[in-house]
Amino acid sequence: MGTRGRSDWPKWWDWELELSSHVLKRRVDRRFTELDLRSMMTAATDLRPDAEPGRWVVETAREAVPWEVIVEPDEGAHLIVVITAYPVSAP
Repeated sequence: MGTRGRSDWPKWWDWELELSSHVLKRRVDRRFTELDLRSMMTAATDLRPDAEPGRWVVETAREAVPWEVIVEPDEGAHLIVVITAYPVSAP
């Protein structure tokens, strides 16, 4: 998709977040809080389809480190389910 203005983002972008059990476990391992995650979502700079159909990769940053957040919109419940989040290491 490339970097786009937020007005071009999908309609589901403004739905409420729901945290999966996986991301709840990983936030301890990766040392981020729910507040950090919500801030990262607010600061998102790009959005692209994930390799897993129906999921999306949110590009963002935390403390000047690039992060990716994997989300899956739940059309029926009008929720964005956060699957996982992780820092992106440089190649």
